[in-house]
Amino acid sequence: MKKTLAIAAAAVLAAATLPALAADGLAYNIGAFTEYSYRGLSQTRLKPAVQGGVDYTQGTFYAGAWASNIKWIKDGGGSASVEVDLYAGYKGEISKDLGYDVGVLAYQYPSHKLGISPNTGEIYGALTYGPATLKYSHSVTNLFGFADSKNSGYLDLSASFDVGSGITLAPHIGHQRVAHTSAASYTDYSLTLSKDFSGVTFSGALIGTDANGYVSPNGKDLGKARVVLGAKYSF
Repeated sequence: MKKTLAIAAAAVLAAATLPALAADGLAYNIGAFTEYSYRGLSQTRLKPAVQGGVDYTQGTFYAGAWASNIKWIKDGGGSASVEVDLYAGYKGEISKDLGYDVGVLAYQYPSHKLGISPNTGEIYGALTYGPATLKYSHSVTNLFGFADSKNSGYLDLSASFDVGSGITLAPHIGHQRVAHTSAASYTDYSLTLSKDFSGVTFSGALIGTDANGYVSPNGKDLGKARVVLGAKYSF
């Protein structure tokens, strides 16, 4: 069970928050972080990560790709060291102060060589009112290497506040439900401070979970409370 949870642990982290959409056309981003954390769990065994992506926007439609180094598949006996996410959707306004975002997201792990494929597909929908966003993501395949886990779901509530001097404060809480594996379900939280300097966004986040059993082969708790630092350049 520990090994299975370690595999899915990092996998459940698997996709970073999708970047905010810019004006119509192409936009790029590249970043470096003290670890790759997703849904509260470390996907790089608490080690540094380099990430980058490209986004295309046309009106309310968007599509993009994003990639990061990972460690969890090799920890689980596979061979993939990179995650590639592909996504597309529609994002716009229903009325003043009320926005929507719906789309599909595919998490890909090229040449993973695991017995149960970690490749995962999700559909998602979100509503934003003022500074707060409520989002639900639903797996249409097995979830990140968990057997018989189709129809798992992740529900999260987040917000973004300008606290002055160009600093943004973003609290978050979420719950990951793994279908037919209740022991792997957990709640995560984070509190992030960020500031943009001429296109480079520096961030610091306090991240943690109440997860049990998400442990790397060398005994590291992938969901423990910790601070993650990073910098991302958008152009």
